[in-house]
Parts: sequence; C-alpha cells; structure tokens
Amino acid sequence: MSKKVAEILIEVLEQAGVKRCYGIVGDTLNLFAEHLERSPIAWVHVRHEEAGAFAAGAEAQLTNNLTACAGSCGPGSLHFINGLYEANRNRAPVILIASQIMMSDLGFESIQEVDFKAVFKDCSVFCDMILTPEQARKKAVMACQAALNKQGVAVLIVPVDISHGEVHEDFPYRVHHAKPVVTPNDGELSEIASILNSGKKITIYAGSGCEDALDEIKQVAAKLKAPVAHTSRAKSFLEHDNPYNVGMTGLLGSEAGYKAILDCDTLLLLGADFAWRQFYPDHAKIVQIDIDPTHLGRRHHVTIGAVGDIQPTLRALLPRLEQRDDASFQREYVERFAKAMASWKSHLVPGHDDTIPGSYLTSVIDRYADDDALFSGDDGTPIVWAVRHTTANGKRRIFGSFLHGTMATALPNTIGLKKAAPDRQVIALCGDGGLSMLLGELLTIIQEDVPIKIAVFDNRKLGFVEIEQKSEGMLDTFTRLKNPDFGKVAEAIGLWGKTVSKASEIEAAVQEWLAQPGPALLNVRVSPLELVKPPFVELKPVLGMALYTTRAILHGRGSDVLELVRENV
Repeated sequence: MSKKVAEILIEVLEQAGVKRCYGIVGDTLNLFAEHLERSPIAWVHVRHEEAGAFAAGAEAQLTNNLTACAGSCGPGSLHFINGLYEANRNRAPVILIASQIMMSDLGFESIQEVDFKAVFKDCSVFCDMILTPEQARKKAVMACQAALNKQGVAVLIVPVDISHGEVHEDFPYRVHHAKPVVTPNDGELSEIASILNSGKKITIYAGSGCEDALDEIKQVAAKLKAPVAHTSRAKSFLEHDNPYNVGMTGLLGSEAGYKAILDCDTLLLLGADFAWRQFYPDHAKIVQIDIDPTHLGRRHHVTIGAVGDIQPTLRALLPRLEQRDDASFQREYVERFAKAMASWKSHLVPGHDDTIPGSYLTSVIDRYADDDALFSGDDGTPIVWAVRHTTANGKRRIFGSFLHGTMATALPNTIGLKKAAPDRQVIALCGDGGLSMLLGELLTIIQEDVPIKIAVFDNRKLGFVEIEQKSEGMLDTFTRLKNPDFGKVAEAIGLWGKTVSKASEIEAAVQEWLAQPGPALLNVRVSPLELVKPPFVELKPVLGMALYTTRAILHGRGSDVLELVRENV
C-alpha cells in the first residue's frame, strides 16, 4: 500500500524520538500538519517562527532528544534562521522541516521562492532537499541521524508537490543514534600525564563538555592540587559540591577564576571552547581535551590537543597522574574565590532611595525559586546576574545565549523547557528589550497553557549596550526604550501581572509571583544605572568611563553621573 511523503516524514520523526514540533502552519505545510495531528507528536503553535526555534533548541539542550520545527515556504521557514543559529552553536539536536514551493516553480524567482540550501548551510550539520518521493524516508533518516549524532541542526527541504507525492516502494530505513565512548590513545594519555606531572602551578578550566564528569574532575584536582575554573555554560554542572571551584573567568567571572588561569604554568582545558584569547595564559603549557577535533587549538595555541569524551578520558588518565602534596596554589585561589563571593553577596542589597538593582532582584528570585528550577536569561544584564547570583545545587540549570549572543531567547526558551519538563518550575529572566522583541510569545503562553514565570528587568533601555558605550567614552546613543507597564500588558492579555518599583516591596512580590498556579509576569523597574563590573581593571574602559563622565557633565547631565556613582560605589 502506498504512502504519501508527508506521512512518511511523520513516521521517521516519531521513530527518531521527536515529542514536539514548533512552528506556524501554512499552505505548503498543510498536508504535513494534517498527518502530524494524527500522530503522538505534539504541535506547539508559536506566534513567530524564531521563537519556535529558540524553544525547540532549549528543549533539545535539556533532554538531549531530537526536537522538531516546521515552517511554510519562503518567509515562514526563513523566520527560523536566528533560532537555528542559536541551536546549532549550542550543539542542540533540532530538525527543521522547511516546506518549499513546487519543484516546477523553482529557479524562476517565483513568489516566496527562497534557496534554503544557501540560507541554512552555515547553521546546520545537514541541509538537503527531497527531490523525489522515493528519497523521502532515506533523506529524513539521514537528517535525523545527522542532528542526533553530529549534535546540531538538520534542515530537510520538502517541496509541496513532493510532500503530496506517493511512495509505492518504501524501504525500512531507520534512525540509528550511536553513542561511542571516545578516549585518546595510550601514547597521547602518557604525553598528557607527563606534562601535568611536571607542572608546578596547574589550573583546570572546564566547559559544558564536562556535564557528567564532576567526580572525575574533582579527583584530578585533588591529585594535581589544581583549582577548577569553569565557563558560564558549565556553572550548573561544576559549581555545586566542588571544594576546588574558583568560578568563572571572562567579563562575567570573578578575580579568582580569572587569575587562577592567567597565573598557572600548566592549564588543563576540558570540554571548553571559550572564545576570548586574552583570558588564556600566554606562557603556560596547555593541554586541551575535547570531543570535537576542530576545537583543538583554535582559541589559543596548545601544547597538546587530544580528542575524547571528558569523563572516560579522565578515568583513563587518573592512574597515570602523580599525587602532589603542595596545595598552596590551589588553596590560594579557593580562598580568593570565597572572598570574591562574599564581596558579591555584600552588594546584593536594595539600592539608593529604595531602588531595585537587577543583581538584588536576581538574588531574591534565587532565594525563593525551587531547588530544581530551570532558568533562562536574556542576553545582557539578566544573564550576567543569573550566572553570577543564581545558586547552583546540582539540580538547577541556567540557559542563555552564551555562544550566539542574541537578544530575546529567555521567553521562548522557557516555553520549550516547560513543555519538556512540565513538573519543574521554569523562570524567564527577561530584559525589557528582549521581551518586547518577541512580545507576541506571551500569547503563545496563553494559547499553549504554559505556566512559566516571567520576570522583566525593566530598566527602560538596552542596558548592556549602554555600558559598552560608556566604557568607550560615548554618551548613551539610541539605547533608550519607551516601555508600557508590562504588568498591565500581561493582565490585559490574560496573564497574572504585577509591576514593582520599590525594593521594600520586592520580596513579597516575588513570593506572590512564584506562587501563582498559572503563567505569571512580574515587571520590575530595576535601577537603570547599575554597572556590570569585570574581575579586572583595564586602562581603556577606565579612560572611556572618565571620558563619558566628562561629556555627560558638559552636556548638562551631571545628575546622571552622580546617580551612577551612588548606585555602584
């Protein structure tokens, strides 16, 4: 008995483990939607396809399962592009079914014709079009396998006439998700051990590739007497129950993590692809281990690079490492980290004149959130405060656009997270710019009945951009936002909503907000002048801030400078 291609696509997605498909239905997608409705795969109707890709990527990151998006021809599927870049950079297994105009109309600049292979090739691990009905199952299987095994985005382009085509001879291709265990060879392990055993001041810098390797990392740190720094993406996995933790480096990190890496003579780089070269030591030996061979030595030159999964590689390496007795280097940075954390916590207080610093708001949310809460922060100050001031306990997770740096991920991410984990508390930490960019997804939350909790960091501007401008000596330029009362907006469309502007009211408001049984939005008028302070002082931004101060005074804005000092010093 023959089957239509649309039906075969649904069968393959179901066999590959897809639970949900995010998108907006349209003409060339109608037959696919009809067969999807008959399947166990749930359709999640978003208001903008970009949000659907963000949501699918977050679900895939949380579950490590294949998640789907589907779009109509031309503009419909094109709207997914930014979210797919985000998913691909996060190594999230996502498949896009990009429906296309009729095959006979391709190549003539037809209405809604888009060359999807050219568009999606740079943000995918697989991108191909089904050319005949007989190719449908095989190419769908190839796409799903690529997304799962290469850990990224697969794009399957389906012309509408192919979708309606019938397959008479259908071979039983199936998706195979292989999970090999990869370790360096004996010679590489011996060379790595030799370098580490000869080091005097060793630091471990661990990334998100160490998700399941905390015990092994602690054992290596104990043997080598090494402090353990971690990337922002690895905070959820490596901070909790780690006596050797010294936090993050980079602009979001602490002085302890920053200095522990720069002051070492040997750096063990594990599952980390941190991009900024200036935060690596220039005169240390660097041993890098990563599952992706293209990551080896691409951020900074290394002494040896080896391919391997972190957990089994460290298990194989541990018997080759010599036990060190001198723990002075490790102890110094662990103590520095404790002091840095105490200093940060001492500043988590209400602002001048009962104002609400964003960092203080985050600390209050952290205090009352569930032990296994899932957080998603918008790029900018919300994600900075999240990774700095949200407590990791081994059960919580923090999601953000750490690799792509795009606005507006917090709200759609939480839609995907809550769909995948309906029994867990899910919290969106939204910037006012990020929320307003995809404001329509508040309607998705109502339509899909997603009981997430949304906090809006309403500082009436693009805050992180303004900090960048001030550090360059500029007056704030094009950063101001004229916002509505987001609490009233939420109420108007059917959400629980509330707006708070005084620090003395914030604890009660956060408790009330988190206690709501359904979706709820808490709009918080946070201080617009709170700065993100890096773990080090560089001359250029200091001079830039001084120049900004001078320009502000000369332009009659001395009150802004005074308020900036009062909020941050």
